[in-house]
Amino acid sequence: MSRPGRDDAPDRLYTVTGGRSRSGPDSPFDLVTLVVAESGPRPGMQSEHVAILKMTERPTAVVEVAAELRLPVSITKILLSDLLAAGRVSARHPYTTAVPRPDLLEQVLVGLRNL
Repeated sequence: MSRPGRDDAPDRLYTVTGGRSRSGPDSPFDLVTLVVAESGPRPGMQSEHVAILKMTERPTAVVEVAAELRLPVSITKILLSDLLAAGRVSARHPYTTAVPRPDLLEQVLVGLRNL
């Protein structure tokens, strides 16, 4: 059984990334980083870059981009790093809600028990 992106010929993945096997150490991308296109594709762009720009017109997680491209996440991060360096996409982590202080939660629990 073949796995999309995993059983591709290694030379294809080598070509797609220009020979790189990892994104830079300061890469802001993890699986849930949201990517948004800042511009449209331009003539002569690599087909994977064009596909990423089209699918990220709305915020899209890195893992979703990788699944849609049918490429490993590591390869997708390299492509996204290229687009980020060129100013064609922006990246941000999803908003997280602040975790309440433990003492506040304990006060709420005591108040509920007193009801």
